[in-house]
Amino acid sequence: MSSDRVSCPTDHPLIDRAHVGARLRVIRKNQKLTLKQLSERSGVALSTLSKMELAQVSVSYEKLAAAARALSVDIAQLFNPSRPGVGVVQPTAVSTAIDGAAGYSTGNYDYHPMAGDFPGRSMTPMYARIYARELSQFEDYIRHPGQEFAVVLSGRVRIQFETGESLGIGCRETAYFNSSVGHIYLAEGEEGAVAEVMVVMSES
Repeated sequence: MSSDRVSCPTDHPLIDRAHVGARLRVIRKNQKLTLKQLSERSGVALSTLSKMELAQVSVSYEKLAAAARALSVDIAQLFNPSRPGVGVVQPTAVSTAIDGAAGYSTGNYDYHPMAGDFPGRSMTPMYARIYARELSQFEDYIRHPGQEFAVVLSGRVRIQFETGESLGIGCRETAYFNSSVGHIYLAEGEEGAVAEVMVVMSES
């Protein structure tokens, strides 16, 4: 018997960090900023920014977002630069396929910014795959301005906060929190289990 169900692609493409580093360098150079000036604006160490541009290190969302804010660009511009034509009207809505959105791997997470072609976004939606299982896999907690909403698409995660609090959520469960408080997502369940999460972040 035939089925009417249409299977979805599950490629989850990842961008080479050299591409992200090159984009960061081009944007910085276009704004005539030195690495030192960008470091002072963003709070990201000069040595880290240099390694980011040279693709010598994969960095957390926190550091990429800080560099993007300091350059006054949407973080999605570091992944897929948009090239709006002259006189193009701002769209009412845009659609992004999760499995086709370009992503970046930190080793602990793969994250894929969504809706990057919507101009002047006030929220940053992101699909993420969580591999990390222990706090010891991180150098520090992740912190960035604003608030964060997360819904688990598959698996189970524990969100650990620097306050010592933690919150465990499973499939179709949600969390909402102040993202300036240090936090880390950890996958729970069987060894090797990967959790999928959709996150929406605000800047204020």
